[in-house]
Amino acid sequence: MLYMDYLAKVSEVLDKATKTQGPAIEKAAGYVSDAIAGGGVLHVFGCGHSQMYAMEVFYRAGGLAAVNAILTPALSITPRAPLSTAGERLPGYGNIILQNEPVAPGDALLIASTSARNSVPIDMAIEAKKLGLNVILLYSSEFANSVSSRHASGKMVMDFADVIIDNCGVSGDAIMECEGADAKFGPTSSVVGFALMQAMMVQAVENLIKQGIKPPIFISGNLDGGMDANLEIMKKYSSRVSSGAIFPIV
Repeated sequence: MLYMDYLAKVSEVLDKATKTQGPAIEKAAGYVSDAIAGGGVLHVFGCGHSQMYAMEVFYRAGGLAAVNAILTPALSITPRAPLSTAGERLPGYGNIILQNEPVAPGDALLIASTSARNSVPIDMAIEAKKLGLNVILLYSSEFANSVSSRHASGKMVMDFADVIIDNCGVSGDAIMECEGADAKFGPTSSVVGFALMQAMMVQAVENLIKQGIKPPIFISGNLDGGMDANLEIMKKYSSRVSSGAIFPIV
């Protein structure tokens, strides 16, 4: 059955990433823990489906509260998916987005951009460096190296990143083929990318503990007493997240 082949291939990609991306994950985790130790946060950004990376670690049971999800509506796949494709190519939009986020020097910014070629994530990385943020890129080196930049500078996101995590995906992202299908299918960037990003977050937690800092970790609201336990850290970080209005301050 083809699904078994897909799961096996995903496991191979994740295994490759596990064996090769350790140093990058550790360095990225250091930027995250340093930001939190200094009273800052991790900002997470992506366009289109890559907005899922920001959702994955924001307001998440078992996750750190010091996370700002940058979820720009114009770059979402709703209400009209093609608008996100057009939006991510707009010159000058990325820096405008970041200028309207609650960022501060010493914060960390993770940009999820599998191809690393579009103007918005590139402009955001450039602006982040100007504002004193440490930039983490989560991408596919094979994909990025197979395409050209859509930015006026001719550069890619990795040209402005402080650390680069490779999801080890293929150009075009999809890994499966089958007679009767005109195109490859079965992407890997999300399933592998989420694992790598969560590995970074786990390491950041350990880093904080080793520094004698209590990590601000959310407890599931579906556990008895969970929301009560979360209120204090929600108060602490409500001013540092652009979606802070969802944090019920009582």
